[in-house]
Amino acid sequence: MNSKQHWENIYSTKTPQEVSWTEAYPQMSVDLIVKFNLSKKAKIIDVGGGESKLVDALLDLGYSNITVMDISKAAIDKAKKRLGDKSTEVKWIVEDIRNFKPLESYDIWHDRAAFHFLTEDTDIGNYVSLAHKYAQHIVLGTFSTNGPLKCSGLQITQYDENKLNQAFGKVFKLLDCFKADHLTPFGTVQNFLFSRLVRK
Repeated sequence: MNSKQHWENIYSTKTPQEVSWTEAYPQMSVDLIVKFNLSKKAKIIDVGGGESKLVDALLDLGYSNITVMDISKAAIDKAKKRLGDKSTEVKWIVEDIRNFKPLESYDIWHDRAAFHFLTEDTDIGNYVSLAHKYAQHIVLGTFSTNGPLKCSGLQITQYDENKLNQAFGKVFKLLDCFKADHLTPFGTVQNFLFSRLVRK
């Protein structure tokens, strides 16, 4: 089963309460995005957004230029259905980040729990190159070195501050970097590394 099939299967067969990454409200992501203090018209992309409620939260806060990208059409369709009429206010992209060819640059590039699924050096390098070219500010959530080694049956890459600096430091300055526990819907704890970066 390839990555596309894997994620379509997950989002087609499981409810939000059956996957570990679900958040009732994406407080950490919202706080870090708002902390940049950019215009509500800032172009924001949520990479690997899936069914995340970040788009709902940003719309409620008045942000008006939001793109959600995910490898899974099923995930995007569920998010659209949840938003109802508001879904027309959002740009939706069904694409694997490894094949993504942006048509525009973004003021904020948000990614919670997508980047760490890249385990091949080439894929990681290509992702970083995309961010270098198309992002002004980044909010990134990855599994920390205290976090899981696998998620959804897949190997992941853990990160610490030094490893993030090695990846993004040529172009971006690390403003914030801290660990935080995520309580899954089934009561387990996953340790994340949240980072906020700005173009130098």
